[in-house]
Amino acid sequence: MKTEEFNYYLPEELIAQKPLEERDRSRMMVLNRENQTIDHRTFSDFPDIIPEDAMIVLNNTKVFPARLILTKSETGAKIEVFLLKQLNGEATLWKCMVKPSKRVKKGTVLQFENGKRVIVEEKFDEGIHTVLFDFENPFEEIFKYGKTPLPPYIKRNVEKDFDPIRYQTVFAEKTGAVAAPTAGFHFTERVLKKLEEKGVPVKKITLYVGLGTFKPVSAEIVEEHKMDSEHYEIPEDTAQFINDWKSKGKKVLAVGTTVVRTLEGCFKKHGKVIPVSEETDIFIYPPYKFGVVDYLLTNFHLPKSTLIMLVSAFAGKDFVFKAYNEAVRERYRFYSYGDCMLIL
Repeated sequence: MKTEEFNYYLPEELIAQKPLEERDRSRMMVLNRENQTIDHRTFSDFPDIIPEDAMIVLNNTKVFPARLILTKSETGAKIEVFLLKQLNGEATLWKCMVKPSKRVKKGTVLQFENGKRVIVEEKFDEGIHTVLFDFENPFEEIFKYGKTPLPPYIKRNVEKDFDPIRYQTVFAEKTGAVAAPTAGFHFTERVLKKLEEKGVPVKKITLYVGLGTFKPVSAEIVEEHKMDSEHYEIPEDTAQFINDWKSKGKKVLAVGTTVVRTLEGCFKKHGKVIPVSEETDIFIYPPYKFGVVDYLLTNFHLPKSTLIMLVSAFAGKDFVFKAYNEAVRERYRFYSYGDCMLIL
């Protein structure tokens, strides 16, 4: 398949720059795969329209302020360090993106405002580096000086009293993601309470989302693209519940593509959902046979991205692009701070 097949036209003004004031007031496009119908609802309707046989799986990862602006000790030049992945248990060694990359080399010393040092250990292609925090417990400095890592299509500065809260789900618990599981943004405490009152089981996994999940595919041929690996964790109670639930012929509703990649990555490797803490680089594109996930809540994704390919594998490429074209006509809000799609 050619990557260009997953392209579509999106007017720039439909890219949401801010979320709605109330999370659960987002619009929700509902796709029924069996009937090939499209309906338009509001996310607050979610507990009332999900199938009675559905359980829900959330990604409880928590975004940390991964964007650092440091100073080059030799010249005082400002250098952006975008933390991507922790490489050791002490959180002192990180894979990161550095801008401008040409201004640093192996051994370059960068500094926080308080003088603490970060040393460039290795330099790779595409602005990727390994850096060492030359002190213990770097999360203290990261949280003090770092900025919320908003995606590049949000063309405004981070608002420090707003984005750290809204670029986060209300059920975020486990710190480590550099991008948010955005399908979870629409949940509020009242929606979660309504699900509980209706007896809908809600379980959690953790996938520490990296930027690689969202980057456009640069290869001309889809199959030639290589996914970055991401760390995920499935607790024992979640694994057991899902297996028991599926054994009764009931269905799993994944909230977000990160949950899909976690559950399907585990199933592909182990043949079932098991308690595990490991990496996955699963790349889901049409055609793909899903082993765990039956329903999907997801946001609207970038053209030619691995995420729109995953959704196309789940709902059928033609149906998905019909829905996207309708979303453009109906002026839905796109991407991280935008509206959502429920695929049944």
